[in-house]
Amino acid sequence: MTRKPSLGKRLRGLLLTVLLLGVTVFLLYRLFRYQQARATFPFDTTIASLNVGGMTPEEAADLLRDHYLEPVAIFHGDSRIELDPADVGFNLEVDTMVGQAQEAYKARNYWLGFVTDLTKISWKPINIPLQAGFDPLLLEEMLVTIAGYLDEPAMGPQILASSGVFEQGHPGYVTNIEASLPLVEAALYHPTERIVHLVVEDQEAPELSFELLETVIRSKLAPFEGIASIFIMDLQTGEEIRINSDLALSGLSILKIAIFAETYRHIDLPLTDFQQQLFYDTAVRSSNYAANLLLHIVAGEDNTYTGVDILTESMWRLGLENTFMAVPYDANPPAYRRTTYNTPANSRPDLPTAPDPTRQTTAEEMGALLAMIYQCAKHGGGALMAVYPGDYTPAECQAILDLMVLNEEGNLIRFGVPEGVPVSHKHGWIPDTHGDAGVVFTPGGDYVIVEYLHLPGQWLQSDISFPILREISRAVYNYFNFDEPYVGDPLADEAGITGEGGTIEETPPEAETEATPPTDDTGTEPPADEASAPEPVATTVAGTTGEGTDAMVTPVPTTTP
Repeated sequence: MTRKPSLGKRLRGLLLTVLLLGVTVFLLYRLFRYQQARATFPFDTTIASLNVGGMTPEEAADLLRDHYLEPVAIFHGDSRIELDPADVGFNLEVDTMVGQAQEAYKARNYWLGFVTDLTKISWKPINIPLQAGFDPLLLEEMLVTIAGYLDEPAMGPQILASSGVFEQGHPGYVTNIEASLPLVEAALYHPTERIVHLVVEDQEAPELSFELLETVIRSKLAPFEGIASIFIMDLQTGEEIRINSDLALSGLSILKIAIFAETYRHIDLPLTDFQQQLFYDTAVRSSNYAANLLLHIVAGEDNTYTGVDILTESMWRLGLENTFMAVPYDANPPAYRRTTYNTPANSRPDLPTAPDPTRQTTAEEMGALLAMIYQCAKHGGGALMAVYPGDYTPAECQAILDLMVLNEEGNLIRFGVPEGVPVSHKHGWIPDTHGDAGVVFTPGGDYVIVEYLHLPGQWLQSDISFPILREISRAVYNYFNFDEPYVGDPLADEAGITGEGGTIEETPPEAETEATPPTDDTGTEPPADEASAPEPVATTVAGTTGEGTDAMVTPVPTTTP
């Protein structure tokens, strides 16, 4: 006998039937919807990093354009600039990307697609990469344009032509184009992150440089129709400016610096009254007679020619190969005496300066000699003491510097610095060449300055040369004393165009000095009558160029012997 199913079993069967029927209906409904949705992209479709699931191809294309053709906001500091992608040739391949997504959707298995849609589990997502491009040159040009408007580069110091004062530079900032380009490119290729902060770098204010000083000096020389020879040395750093500084030049009275140095090599402190008088007359009055008597001391006998031979050899040992005296000042050499030397400077095929064949130097060698004296005095070292150990002391070198501070000729270097600034210098001029060479002691640093002007074949007028040389001196002083420049007008004092006893156009000071006593047939000068020299009055050097030395005693000005 067959038993009827229990009520529970019948109910469970009914529920199962209903459930299966419901699932079937649900699946049929989802299949229907899936079929309808085949006109749109599935939920797991991205084009250029944008989800286009549920969108028609047209809607997807619009979405791509909305994002990728939106302007890029570029910030330069607080300044905002909008970059239209079209301005840099941005080309978005919309149709290509949408078409690729459609092809990938069509290639998907129908039932796999249905399962994916049903479960919302992406078994094989559709990812279409961005396809776009732009013109890198146009982008770079745009960034350069932006930088040109918004950058503020650091400004270096400049000189004010009217006052000769160096103006303070200031810091700035500039766009790093190379570093900014990839940032803008990334923003162009990103659908949502469309803000870029350009790489803007701070710049410190450039410091004063010798390059600027040289430019200033050259600008002051530009109107001069002759030849300039300039040498500047920073005695703290050793930096140099050389403008035609290797040209052979007439020695002038500037060569007396070499006589001072060589004489001190042969004597010891303290000086005799007679020696003091000779140094004073040579340095302050530019006496050729006194200079020749110093050469007697160098020679160890009353023979100036021996003195110049020893001096020349000494200069060459110091490396000053273009510096020589073949003939003493105001002398007529005997026939057997040589009257010149061949040097690298005067052996040039062109010799534009037409130097005196008997006494020559260069601006840089006079500058180098002054630097040697300074190093000996201030640091107890340098070439003088190295080449001639035991022949120099710092006190002797300081005495040379103190001696030349007494030279009050102001037309050249001294008129370019404030009153009271020690200038240890020796000037000189002949009709076609004017010059000055010295060490200037300033609060902002000590320096060597040597300056010559030469007008080939013509009489060089002082009203042309002196203003140029003074203005160069002022520019150099203001460079070293940036914070406290000399703003006075060195051209205002009419006395500045006169020398010792009148304008040099009428009576050049070089020609005013005493003549050397005549020589006999052997070239030997009569011994100087020491008793004939005026009695000096002993005083210590006023206004020291450094530590100074009590051993250097200065006579009160007296009549030239």
